[in-house]
Amino acid sequence: MADLVILPGSEANLPAEAAALVEAYQRASKADATVRAYRGDAALFEAWCVRFGFRSMPASSEAVAGFLVHEAEAGRAASTIGRRCAAICYAHKLAGHPDPTDNEAVHAAVKGIRRRIGTAPDQKAAITAEVLAAMLIRIPDTLTGKRDRALLALGFAGAFRRSELVALNVEDIREDKDGIRILVRRSKTDQEGRGMEKAIPHGRFIRPVLLLREWLEAAGITEGPVFRPVSRSGRLRSSGQVDHLAPRLTTQAVADIIKKYAKAAGLDASTFGAHGLRAGYITTAAERGADLVRIMDQSGHRDTRTVVGYIRRANAFKDHSGSGSL
Repeated sequence: MADLVILPGSEANLPAEAAALVEAYQRASKADATVRAYRGDAALFEAWCVRFGFRSMPASSEAVAGFLVHEAEAGRAASTIGRRCAAICYAHKLAGHPDPTDNEAVHAAVKGIRRRIGTAPDQKAAITAEVLAAMLIRIPDTLTGKRDRALLALGFAGAFRRSELVALNVEDIREDKDGIRILVRRSKTDQEGRGMEKAIPHGRFIRPVLLLREWLEAAGITEGPVFRPVSRSGRLRSSGQVDHLAPRLTTQAVADIIKKYAKAAGLDASTFGAHGLRAGYITTAAERGADLVRIMDQSGHRDTRTVVGYIRRANAFKDHSGSGSL
């Protein structure tokens, strides 16, 4: 169950090499982060079933409902419980078994969980242009500092997801008289790799292009991953192989960097997450009257509702209905 790649019966007799290829393509149908999360969810469900005497594969709808309620009682967020349910469904479909989550008992349990614990997300603070400026001036002028300045500035200017930032290669950057153009080869909303281009202007205040150039020049990076680990002694870490195989920063490292400099700026680091740069760009653009379509061009959002949510928060006090009477 935990491996999530149990092949349907018709494929179980395939030669080992062919079965491995089928498994690889099944994995590729989901983003790597999703597969990792699903594996963990499946392992938790299997352990719960062992503990309480249920069968995990194929599972009964009663077992699934009981597990989800157990997770709710343990304080899990509604979004986490929803993902647990999706993982169980995905594993059963790959194994060729009926989906135990497609059952009224499970639907009722999920609905009840959502009503009882709520579905409101834990909204992290947006790193607006002003907040970002306060963070940048606290960064020391070391090799690590140059990387962190470039990471934060570029992450904001491109409204990048952290997964997109750590996946960037030097080869994805193209010079332009007005700044640089960056090719995002794959993203959360583009799992098939059609790619999208983001324009990053030179800027007058944050100056993301200049900060990126300073980092690449100081680190001597001419190809391969843009953002890489730096040792405590201040040296660029290497795999000992050719440059394009050099190690990358992890998505967790991006989150840690954001919290580090939020704290250095005297802010409550617990209120900032890795999504803060992306949210901050959208919020800042909305505050300054940028067009919705232009904001979505940069952020890569497909659903206007998400962006409109940021705009509403950014303009909550603008032309307030009670401003003339309160």
